[in-house]
Amino acid sequence: MQFELLETLSLPGDPSKPNEDSFSQAPDFACVFDGATVLGENLMPGRSDAQWIAQFGARRLRAHAEANDGRSRDMLRAAAVDAEKSFTALRKRAPVETYETPLASLMALFIRDGALDALWFGDCGALIKAPDGAVSVVGEAIKSRARERSRVSSLAEPEGVAATSVREKFLPALRASRNRVNKKGGEWLFAPDATCADHAREARLPVQPGSLLMLASDGFFALVSDYGRYSVEGLMSAAEKGGLAALGKELRAIEAEDPKGISFPRFKSSDDATAVLLALRV
Repeated sequence: MQFELLETLSLPGDPSKPNEDSFSQAPDFACVFDGATVLGENLMPGRSDAQWIAQFGARRLRAHAEANDGRSRDMLRAAAVDAEKSFTALRKRAPVETYETPLASLMALFIRDGALDALWFGDCGALIKAPDGAVSVVGEAIKSRARERSRVSSLAEPEGVAATSVREKFLPALRASRNRVNKKGGEWLFAPDATCADHAREARLPVQPGSLLMLASDGFFALVSDYGRYSVEGLMSAAEKGGLAALGKELRAIEAEDPKGISFPRFKSSDDATAVLLALRV
C-alpha cells in the first residue's frame, strides 16, 4: 500500500507573521508539525523558532522515512537528534528555561507491513475514514483544543476582557505551564532533544486500501472542536466532496465574524491551520 496525495492546505493565522505549521509526505509516510508559539525571544536565526522546529522536523523526519532508517520511533529519534545538533550549533545562547526551547506538536503516519504506525505529540491529529464510511480519530487534538477553549474562558471572563487579549496578560502563567513540558509527569512535545522520541504516543492501526486519511493541526480541527461546524464524520465528507481549500475559507470566515473571541473563546483570532488529505492505495 501507499499514500496518494489528494490535497494540502496550510494557512498562517496572521498573514503578516510566520506560519508555524509544516507538513511533509512521501509514498509511505506523512506528517504534520505545529510549532509552539514562542513565549520569549527567538534563539535561532530567522523570524520564528516555532517555524524553524516545525519545518526542520518535517524535513528531517521525511528524510529518515524515505531512507527507511529502522522502526518508526527510530526515525523520529533520528530527526530529533538532527534538530538537537542544529539547535546547538546555530542558537545564539542556550535556553535558560524550558519555555525558551523550540517545541512542536506532531502527527506522523508510516505505512509498515500492511498497517499504519502512528506517532504523535501534543495537539496534531489524524482522521481515518474506512471504505465502509466509519471514521476513527488518532491523537488528542480535538479533545485538547476543547480543553484550551475552556481555559481561555476561565481566564477571560473574570477579567472582563476579550478572550484574544488573554495571552499577553497571562504570559507568566503560560511560561510556567510551558516549563513543565518534556519533564517527568508533564506533556511531551517534539524538541531538539533525542530523548523526546521515547515519549511520543503511538498506535498500530489496521487499515484497508480505499481509506481516506486527514492529518491536521489543531488550528484546522477548530472547525470541529471550537466552532462546532462539523462532526469528524462531517469534516471528512466535506473534505472529500469540496476539498480542503473550501474548508479553509469557511474556517477563516467564522473567525473573521468573531475576531475578539467573544462567541468562540481562544488565545488567537486565527491560528495557523494545516491539513493533508490522502487516499490509501494498493
